[in-house]
Amino acid sequence: EQVVESVILVYGSRAALDHIRKNGVERGKITRFNAQGTAEETNYERRFIRGENLDKDQIRLDQKLPTMEYSLVFGQGKLFGIINGAAFIPRQDAIDNFLDQHHHSIDTLLRYKECGATVTLIGKEQQKGLELFIVELVDKEKRKTRYYISARTLRILWLEYEDQLPGGNPIKYTQKFLDYRPVQQTWVPYRTVLFEDGRQTQETRVLTITYGIKLDDA
Repeated sequence: EQVVESVILVYGSRAALDHIRKNGVERGKITRFNAQGTAEETNYERRFIRGENLDKDQIRLDQKLPTMEYSLVFGQGKLFGIINGAAFIPRQDAIDNFLDQHHHSIDTLLRYKECGATVTLIGKEQQKGLELFIVELVDKEKRKTRYYISARTLRILWLEYEDQLPGGNPIKYTQKFLDYRPVQQTWVPYRTVLFEDGRQTQETRVLTITYGIKLDDA
């Protein structure tokens, strides 16, 4: 907990994160890579209102593809989609991808107490010349996330988790956080890269992010 509390302090302190990141709007580009390596780029806008914990967050993710526009909306622990003003149930892989990245994130560690999660220091080691703290988080649903934290800067460099598919082998996910920049007295990675079993499947680039914007619950 001492390591994690130090990380929270570096990211802006618990009070600042609660106050400054209470709500906001983030815009950027998501590039997805299929098994053949073909890339598909999407413009996105993510609006959010922070709840008492991750399950009580409210998020609307608008995505604009070359052929269509749609939104994913998360509230009261449930996820649904909107297209042309009508609600729909998203594909299971889209639901899993959204919820995985919500429950296995930087915020999950920064808000571990609010979410009732436990943290364990696995150890300290060197990788590629970097001295790292390795912390494992287990949430109330027994989901595990392992965080690799720079011992020098106390920033989260990457995280790892596994997802068990029905009747299949577990998939190992790695999410790397790059290009950290200060935003309203907190630190935000402007580039995030997702790997599945070592293969890059997604890259997210933040173009603009603003916290403290008044958003309506609706």
